[in-house]
Amino acid sequence: MVQVPLEIAFHNMDRVAWAEEEIRARVAKLEKIFDRLVACRVRVDQRANNAARNIPPVVRIELGVPGREDIVITHEPDHLQRKFQTPDLHNAINEAFRIAEDRLAQYKEALQDRAKNTHADVSNQFLGQIAEIAPDGDYGFILTKEGGLLYFHRNSVLAGDFDALRPGDPVHYVEDMGDTGPIASKVRVKASGQAG
Repeated sequence: MVQVPLEIAFHNMDRVAWAEEEIRARVAKLEKIFDRLVACRVRVDQRANNAARNIPPVVRIELGVPGREDIVITHEPDHLQRKFQTPDLHNAINEAFRIAEDRLAQYKEALQDRAKNTHADVSNQFLGQIAEIAPDGDYGFILTKEGGLLYFHRNSVLAGDFDALRPGDPVHYVEDMGDTGPIASKVRVKASGQAG
C-alpha cells in the first residue's frame, strides 16, 4: 500500500476524469506487483501542440521505493508518435505504466536476488547496538564494537521495523561507504539466542 497519498497532476491541460480513474487503476496494479511502494506521483503534461493538435502529452511517473532513489518513467512525445499511428492520452498512459510495471518487476526481482545472496554478507557483517534513533528523521546511529558511531537510514533496516528499534538493541550490519564516509547498511535486529 502506498504510504504517501497518490499525487496526480495535469499541466497545460484540463483535468481528465477518465484518465485519472485509469491512472488510479494502474497504480493499484503497480501495488500488486510491488506491495512496498512508498509514494507515487503521476504528472500528465501537454508540453507542446501543433495546428493539428496531435502531439500526445507526456506522462511522467515517479515511484518511491525503499532503499533507493525514485524510479522515474518518462518519455518524449516522439516515442509515442513512432510507436502509434495516432497517439493520444490513452496511449501515453498505457505506455508509461507498461514501462513502470516492467521497471518495478525488475526492481523486485533484483531485491529477491539480493535477499538470496544475503548469506554472502555474513562474512562482512558486524555486531553493534543501536546508539540513537531519530524516528522523525528516518535515521539513527549504531555503536560499533570499536566505540564509533555509524549512520544508518530507515531503508537500511532489513525485514524489520525501524519504528520498533530502541537504543541498546543489538543489530547486525554491513559497513559501506556513503557519500560522506562510512555508513551502516543491511541492518537487521539480532534475534534473541542468535550467536554474535
